[in-house]
Amino acid sequence: MKLPPVESVETLSLGAMRKLVVGLVCKAHKTDAEFAELRVENQSLREDNEQLRLDNDRLRLENQMLRDEIARLKNLPPRPPFPSSGMEKATQPPKAEMPSKGPGRGAKRDHSRVTREVTLKADVPEGSRFKGYRTILVRELVLASEVVRYRRERWVTQDGKIILGALPDGIIGGVGPSLRRFCLAMHAEGQITMERLTSILNGIGVDISKRQVVRMLTADLDRFAAEDHAVLHAGLVSAPYITVDDTGARHCRRDGVTTQIGGERFTVFRTGWSKSRLNFLSLLRAGHEDYVINDAAIDYMRTRQIDPALIAKLDARPQKVLSSQAAWLEHLASCSIDIFDKQRVRLLSEAAIWGAIRHHGLMGKTVVVSDDAGQFRIANHALCWVHAERLIHKLMPATPKQAKSVEMIRDLIWCFYRALKVWKDKPSPGAAQAFRARFDRIFTLRTGFELLDQLLARLHRRKGELLKVLEKPEIPLHTNASENDLRACVTKRKISGGTMSIKGRLARDVMLGLVKTCRKLGLSFYTYLGDRLGLDPVNQGIPPLADLVARLT
Repeated sequence: MKLPPVESVETLSLGAMRKLVVGLVCKAHKTDAEFAELRVENQSLREDNEQLRLDNDRLRLENQMLRDEIARLKNLPPRPPFPSSGMEKATQPPKAEMPSKGPGRGAKRDHSRVTREVTLKADVPEGSRFKGYRTILVRELVLASEVVRYRRERWVTQDGKIILGALPDGIIGGVGPSLRRFCLAMHAEGQITMERLTSILNGIGVDISKRQVVRMLTADLDRFAAEDHAVLHAGLVSAPYITVDDTGARHCRRDGVTTQIGGERFTVFRTGWSKSRLNFLSLLRAGHEDYVINDAAIDYMRTRQIDPALIAKLDARPQKVLSSQAAWLEHLASCSIDIFDKQRVRLLSEAAIWGAIRHHGLMGKTVVVSDDAGQFRIANHALCWVHAERLIHKLMPATPKQAKSVEMIRDLIWCFYRALKVWKDKPSPGAAQAFRARFDRIFTLRTGFELLDQLLARLHRRKGELLKVLEKPEIPLHTNASENDLRACVTKRKISGGTMSIKGRLARDVMLGLVKTCRKLGLSFYTYLGDRLGLDPVNQGIPPLADLVARLT
């Protein structure tokens, strides 16, 4: 079927041309109206979609709250309701692409560590010519049980005294040092439970019970506990900063708390019943138990707005150093202070403990970086940026306008954080003032979203703690290191439950702390155990970890 020929515009009459123009105009108006209608419909669908997204987020939050309530009723730990916002990872500077390397050539260090050489004969026909050897290095691990009978000579002196031949060092309760090192490494660093460790040992051929394994892991740890205390003391004396955090713990079938204190070169864990500021300050004394009234204690009292009359009364007394808690309470009673007023005694004890910390030369210029938990807010304090930004990430906007406001503020904070990380790598004093002004512009914005505006005002009041890095560029911007350290405690709690004895609690805290400290110092924990138990004559001579911490911080 042929289409009718289209008449040219030049040949149209005036009336036909008028009809054509009117038709085209009407069609154009109809198309514009349809487009406008489609735009309105599209905008309506966008708003409905945004509202559905907000409703979905709200329902997800309510669902998580119900899950937490169920977990609470079942005495299970609740899961965090909000995932990480990803600010730290998203603001990492792009890494330069490294040139691709060729195929690896194997572990070259093994050539200098050969412990045994075996020559393998070949079955060859007569008349063959010998062409040397083809060498292959094979890594092997030898695990074998061994029961050694030590025959100790018995001598009786003329005065009737019995003398026995001395046992080698490291033998405790019929267990040799090699077996003890293996069990300590597997339980602390390998996170193997007592039951599984007992099963593994019996499978290898070591006839041992779970009770014997428990004794082996908790007995004679004095040297390790002393080194752990020395590590904490060295870190608090020399470290420019510490990051702190805590997590739940179980001891004697009761809920407790494990506090982590760590720096770039060390980590220690301490488990107790309380997570108060008084308990945290007690841990910062690094094993000392005295209470001291000095200038640092007086300044602390004034900061905490204690009655000036009480301050003057304590400052006027000649006795400034109290050796124990009992002596401290007696001193307060002698000053006519009601020792049954818990709030007042707690504040005064915090001040006296802080005075003891400074009296022993601890926490001189050390910055405490925390997640804004109240017990960690002492002296020279810095706030974690990741936890501060997480507060904005947790906001639940109810309208599309509020959602846009939250997104805008989050983008501004991410850009500021990225610039702060770049400055931290190459600090320049001249840019500090510009960062402070930019901080003010961001956190004094008012968006109309009341919860967001209140949060911005709250963070603006913490300006000095969030921008502490401008004064000390060596401190971190977050507490991710503390959270990574605490994962070992969380894993231990999940697979092994809690502890029942003081020795068990001490063993868990000390050994986990030494594992983390060795890792930060670049030492093998297995080699460290061998050195301390006298088993590794080749690598003997690892200096005290406290000396390494003080030397490298």
